[in-house]
Amino acid sequence: MKTYQTNEIKNVVLLGASGSGKTTLAEAMAFDGKVIDRRGTVEADTTLSDYTDIEHIYKRSIYSTILFAEYNGCKLNIIDTPGSDDFCGGLFSAFKVADVGVMVLNAQNGFEVGTEIQARYARKHEKPIIAVINQLDSEKASWENTLDSFRTASQVKPVLVQYPVNPGPGFDAFIDVLMMKMYKFKGDTGQREELEIPDSEKERAEELHNILVEAAAENDEALMELYFDKGHLTQDEMRSGLKLGLAKRDLIPVFCASGKRDIGSKRLMEFIINVAPGPLKAPNFKTVDGKEIPADSSAPTSIFIFKSTMEPHLGEVSYFRVISGKLTEGMELINSKTGNKEKISQIFAVAGKNRIKVPEMMAGDIGCTVKLKGTKTNQTLSAPNSGIVIEPMVFPEPKYRVAVKAVNSGDDEKLGELLIRANFEDPTILVEYSKELKQTILQGQGEHHLNILKWQLANINKMDVEYFAPKIPYRETITKIAAADYRHKKQSGGAGQFGEVHLVIEPYYEGMPEPVKYKTDGKDITVNIKGKEEVDLEWGGKLVFYSSIVGGAIDARFLPAIMKGIMEKMEQGPLTGSYARDIRVIVYDGKMHPVDSNELSFKLAGRNAFKEAFRKAGPKIMEPIYSVEVLVPSDKMGDVMSDLQNRRAMIEGMSSDRGFEKLTARVPLAEMYRYSTTLSSLTNGRATYTMKFASYEQVPSDVQEKLLKAYADTDKDE
Repeated sequence: MKTYQTNEIKNVVLLGASGSGKTTLAEAMAFDGKVIDRRGTVEADTTLSDYTDIEHIYKRSIYSTILFAEYNGCKLNIIDTPGSDDFCGGLFSAFKVADVGVMVLNAQNGFEVGTEIQARYARKHEKPIIAVINQLDSEKASWENTLDSFRTASQVKPVLVQYPVNPGPGFDAFIDVLMMKMYKFKGDTGQREELEIPDSEKERAEELHNILVEAAAENDEALMELYFDKGHLTQDEMRSGLKLGLAKRDLIPVFCASGKRDIGSKRLMEFIINVAPGPLKAPNFKTVDGKEIPADSSAPTSIFIFKSTMEPHLGEVSYFRVISGKLTEGMELINSKTGNKEKISQIFAVAGKNRIKVPEMMAGDIGCTVKLKGTKTNQTLSAPNSGIVIEPMVFPEPKYRVAVKAVNSGDDEKLGELLIRANFEDPTILVEYSKELKQTILQGQGEHHLNILKWQLANINKMDVEYFAPKIPYRETITKIAAADYRHKKQSGGAGQFGEVHLVIEPYYEGMPEPVKYKTDGKDITVNIKGKEEVDLEWGGKLVFYSSIVGGAIDARFLPAIMKGIMEKMEQGPLTGSYARDIRVIVYDGKMHPVDSNELSFKLAGRNAFKEAFRKAGPKIMEPIYSVEVLVPSDKMGDVMSDLQNRRAMIEGMSSDRGFEKLTARVPLAEMYRYSTTLSSLTNGRATYTMKFASYEQVPSDVQEKLLKAYADTDKDE
């Protein structure tokens, strides 16, 4: 395999809803690019993409797959991505290293919710898009309906480069209005004839050609003047204009195809090579400090790791894009995060599970290497002293969480290692042990996402685990002022224990005035501030601690012990054992003994005084509230809204978003368990949602009563 120069490389991500035919189209491109000599099928489990056992079971993409095609002297690196939003991590990784997206639409289904989700991601990553209406050979294929739905939903102007002559089971020809030719195909071989446009199609072809010329000319004043002068543009001039419009994301060229029958893939690749931005024209990669790194093969070498896997017999496989310079076999680079040296022992061009060894790769190319010592996804390797650190990928917030444990408790340590490896391979799987909840919490993009992980653990790692509903990280706080005092006294021969603490507590909020005077339990308490300590609690909120001791009632050396006792109770609130937050404490009086007082005595006195005051201060349980945004087809809006209201949601807004309804709400986390499954069931898989932590708010009184009873029952059991 030859070494491709930077100007001979194109990096493409295939995106689209599940079932749109991305994998089959990728197979056709690899076949036409001579990487394989026979096209596989999803049904027969023989495609370059979707080569894992779990993908064979589900007959769809679960992981992103890197492959390539060599065509017309260029190398197209193609990343085939999953259509399900549960596996969007692979799509986000692909967006980082690809320069153009090919949006594949199913001609039977039109512009689907899944298409809209991925189009949103493309806009977020500022990727230009080429659209391909695929499966035009299907019985229910409708070019016009798909095009109409695309025009309605797209935020960028679609411009036809091609249209099919005979969509449906007999589909075998299309008109290309850029080339002004008809392409006719024989059987399923990909062989094509280039023909003149028949008389019956000339009028339509001319009309669409003129629209395409105008769309191309709009992107360049010189081209527009040329168009006005001549009344037409040459193919090269049109490509020049389309190249500008595509790069600026002002237009989306539309192609037609049948990946299954290898119709249209060659013309698509020709267009990508001639028009789509490559590494030299695409926006430069940026470093963490905002510096741009051009794709210059003569510059110091830097590569960015965008995907990592663990494979049998190989170990760790690291997939990279060469950002700058030239990567050669045996080169030593520095990990910019760890400072460790990594030797690139081998370099491979990637075609699914097949890897072709190459001696070098130029800036802009995509490949993989093996056996790196400690380099992970989202890290940069660069030439010594170059100081290049590429801006990392930002993955979406998780929206599904479960607690997990090994069926065999003796496997807990091994399970921890496997879950860390799962995060290594898929950064959208988050794992943490919650000291607060005493559970290992797994978070992912949906129930299916985490069920796939469970399948892997059981079938590949021979580790049986169980998922169950995670506990909710409630918080406790107070709603009014209260005072309490507590005397700790213990005498059992020898030195005794004595400490007495008087304190006031009240709810804390940002910007509240300093304490001066309180009236509680029929008594006036005057505060003379002697010391103040603010603690930003690691679980959120604050504890503000004041010393107002006068006359030496308590020695200053015992105040840290009182504070420690209060913090112990903040870590295990009196109501449900949850963390407490947003409380102000004023220690204003107390007593000590010249012999028996010690730190332990005052710690216990402070803790118990705080506990008693807390119970008198209108204690409330607070629950985490999440901002939820649901994208749903309009005919399912009522069902989705009704379900959310049953989950104690506060609906904040509704709006139409180009053919879909967008519903925003604030929902308690306690009500979101398995929501992705319910939403899929309500909408036949046509809706999606995102969720993000918003705030802590007080639970309703009936919910608080249930929680208090449940905690009391737990205490009895223990």
